[in-house]
Amino acid sequence: MRTVRDVGDTRTGRDAKTKDEGSDLPGVWSAYGVLLQHLRKRAGLNQQQLGDAIGYSLEQVASVEQGRRPAKVAFTVSAERVLEADGVLEALQGEVDRAKLPRFFRNFALFEAEAVSRFEYEPLLVSGLLQTEAYARALFAGHCPPLNEEIIDQHTEARLGRQRLLTRVPLAELSFIIGEEALLNPVGDREVMREQWQHLLQVRALRNVEVQVMPAACGIHPGLNGPFVVLETKKHQHLGYIESQDVGCVVHDPAEVSAFGLRYGKLRSQALSGVESARLIERLAGET
Repeated sequence: MRTVRDVGDTRTGRDAKTKDEGSDLPGVWSAYGVLLQHLRKRAGLNQQQLGDAIGYSLEQVASVEQGRRPAKVAFTVSAERVLEADGVLEALQGEVDRAKLPRFFRNFALFEAEAVSRFEYEPLLVSGLLQTEAYARALFAGHCPPLNEEIIDQHTEARLGRQRLLTRVPLAELSFIIGEEALLNPVGDREVMREQWQHLLQVRALRNVEVQVMPAACGIHPGLNGPFVVLETKKHQHLGYIESQDVGCVVHDPAEVSAFGLRYGKLRSQALSGVESARLIERLAGET
């Protein structure tokens, strides 16, 4: 009788090569995989049997166990049920998802997830927390140097996952100032932009979210030096964040963060009001 061998139980040949090539993968993916394997074996299942029970292939289960692929929420929910894991896999899911983010952004993401307020100025792109899936995917697809499809998928999933902050309870106070140039820059095709404009109109209807547009002809204003974020944590610590060319920096110095707050206040006063901004976006959406 032919038995099903768990993929990767003996790490030789191609499996060993795959492991070497993926040695820089996030450690939390490996930790999740080790725990999953332990729970599976405790339940007396091989990888094929677990895959059949939760609706995934043998290769997908093996990839998760080997830390080569991150588990998605649906995978974890099903595995929790079948393996009677008592929430131990779900406890790791947030870290697994956060590791899908670009490396330079992960530290700030820890603060962002628990923010009580977050104010962002973004002159050239729609803010990540407000992007549609198609808009985000188009940006990652245009990255230089090019990203492979799996990384594009992971980064897109992680960016959309961050958007839980928009509706998280307790609600966070969120403000976004977007440059008019960002709304006019055709990321993707016309359908992608039309969907993005409509999404902005939907998001601004949330009572904890304010969206303003900085007119292109505003002249000199405090945002000309580039994008930035001002954030308050649940412990009422104030932080800043700046990012450029795949390099991110969390700013802790109180004087520097205070300067960010002052600049953001002035930007708010110079940008179009929420109502005026909505009219501008509606006009753009109506012209497509």
